[in-house]
Amino acid sequence: MTKTAMITARVDPKLKRRTEKVLKNLGLTTSQAITLFFHQISLRQALPFAVTTPNTETAKAIEQALAGLNLHTAETVDELFEDLGA
Repeated sequence: MTKTAMITARVDPKLKRRTEKVLKNLGLTTSQAITLFFHQISLRQALPFAVTTPNTETAKAIEQALAGLNLHTAETVDELFEDLGA
């Protein structure tokens, strides 16, 4: 299949570098990854992953975490599991 269509997209440079590093470790170029993504969309007739918005409780917890509120800390993994009752 001849590839002649061009896609131009603007993304955050840091995101691009981080993503390209992951793709390199996977043995893929950015073009190959985009082609793979497009194939999956075409096959599924949808995005190849769930896209959802958090419910009210989860959204509130995310906002609090980002603000540094109501965070639980533990010195060790064992302490964390003990605190969780596990």
